[in-house]
Amino acid sequence: MRGAMELEPELLLQEARENVEAAQSYRRELGHRLEGLREARRQGTLGKLLDERLVTLLQEVDTIEQETIKPLDDCQKLIEHGVNTAEDLVREGEIAMLGGVGEENEKLWSFTKKASHIQLDSLPEVPLLVDVPCLSAQLDDSILNIVKDHIFKHGTVASRPPVQIEELIEKPGGIIVRWCKVDDDFTAQDYRLQFRKCTSNHFEDVYVGSETEFIVLHIDPNVDYQFRVCARGDGRQEWSPWSVPQIGHSTLVPHEWTAGFEGYSLSSRRNIALRNDSESSGVLYSRAPTYFCGQTLTFRVETVGQPDRRDSIGVCAEKQDGYDSLQRDQAVCISTNGAVFVNGKEMTNQLPAVTSGSTVTFDIEAVTLGTTSNNEGGHFKLRVTISSNNREVVFDWLLDQSCGSLYFGCSFFYPGWKVLVF
Repeated sequence: MRGAMELEPELLLQEARENVEAAQSYRRELGHRLEGLREARRQGTLGKLLDERLVTLLQEVDTIEQETIKPLDDCQKLIEHGVNTAEDLVREGEIAMLGGVGEENEKLWSFTKKASHIQLDSLPEVPLLVDVPCLSAQLDDSILNIVKDHIFKHGTVASRPPVQIEELIEKPGGIIVRWCKVDDDFTAQDYRLQFRKCTSNHFEDVYVGSETEFIVLHIDPNVDYQFRVCARGDGRQEWSPWSVPQIGHSTLVPHEWTAGFEGYSLSSRRNIALRNDSESSGVLYSRAPTYFCGQTLTFRVETVGQPDRRDSIGVCAEKQDGYDSLQRDQAVCISTNGAVFVNGKEMTNQLPAVTSGSTVTFDIEAVTLGTTSNNEGGHFKLRVTISSNNREVVFDWLLDQSCGSLYFGCSFFYPGWKVLVF
């Protein structure tokens, strides 16, 4: 009886231990198989991605192992408890039988009663090996060839950048940067322009887009700036090498609006004017006559308010207080409805109405100096070109006297209009 009672629990216990060891060996096997991944690791992003994937797989292994080990541990504890109970019962029975039937009758009776309450024929069910999860790592070797192929094709070597800065043009408070493609085989999708002061160590992005020209504003006069540009090929994500940096500066005084006018709020650089809610009206002039013939004066409308036919954006020979608009003598301007006025008279030709984002430019050149015919009624003739929304008007502007430089100004009767000048 003792042999039969001891043999079966020991076999069950041994089988349970083997199951536990099998689960642990599967984990070690997975680690060995993942060892092949380490051979494909490279410094940088590839190695990081492989490490992250390995951590994820090992976490899955830990989850499966925890779910599997618990029922096996419970089964092992049950078997060990049964073995200990059977061993205690065997020792107690042997002691009871040594004394004989007569004198040890109480011990035999106690043993028999105890044995009857223990189910010696009930054995716990041990999971079969086929029911225990068998962990394995499935690694597709073809991914190594794919990664190898991409690595071999990654990166290019060029004798020079595909784009270079072509021209730097100074503007009052700004610099126009123009660039061009120098590699005929390179198809550019976007360009990226950066600049910095020559005394700075950090470049900053100022433009990203498909155009090949951009005006960089907020340029301090007589300060050297460095510019560089790169391009992104069609369908590519990475940027090309940078162009050779070019140094430029502007000697022109920045255009500024006159500060302190009650009806307008100005930016810190005083190149942006916002018509506020004040009931005060009148023309906001430039701080000084900083526009010279031969230059391009640009107004960019950032935001709009309610339009009025008396609104005006333009230039004039001199400041004249007491006027609500530049629609007067010795001035040329455009109204927000697109009407063009020369010395207070509305022209037949008209430009599109001004909207948010509209750019209005004035290009003025001297045509004649000195006395003109009396029929023309002027002594100084300027040729003016006003452009807006891809349309332009060209006309001659007659002044009473020559002007080496001109003021610019604006007037709006309703709040909300914001104008940048450069």
